[in-house]
Amino acid sequence: MIEFKGSEQLQVLKKADLQVNTGLSALEKVLSWFAQLYDPRIPTSVWIRCQLALAEGFTNAVRHAHEAKPPDLPVDIEVAVYSESVEIKIWDAGAAFDLEQKIKDMSEKIDRESGGGRGLKLMKDIADSLSYRRTADGRNCLSIVKNYTPCIDDRK
Repeated sequence: MIEFKGSEQLQVLKKADLQVNTGLSALEKVLSWFAQLYDPRIPTSVWIRCQLALAEGFTNAVRHAHEAKPPDLPVDIEVAVYSESVEIKIWDAGAAFDLEQKIKDMSEKIDRESGGGRGLKLMKDIADSLSYRRTADGRNCLSIVKNYTPCIDDRK
């Protein structure tokens, strides 16, 4: 499969999906799975930011979208590593909301003493593209795209 970035074709290096039950205890499994998708062409600093965005997106789905929902309600995750970008998609079954408006509202009233409440802003700062949409099957899909300049492999 080939995606387009401008007029360039981007090669899919790796693509995988994971389904986990709702619960913060699944975060370790999510991050361990994500670590297996690393490609040495991705700068470490970019990969760490992607890992943080994934953790924030997943925990938001569990804490907010699936709050008071059955623990066996799944969260679906898909990661595609392209030759110049990483795309993370997270599906939840919560109520839809306006992502841009929520980020705007949060920026105006962030409680600096609070231990939370900054995840969406953090994901927005990390991502080159952040979107949230309702899907035809009644779920929500958070899409996080981070572009990168590939590292050069000196071993060639």
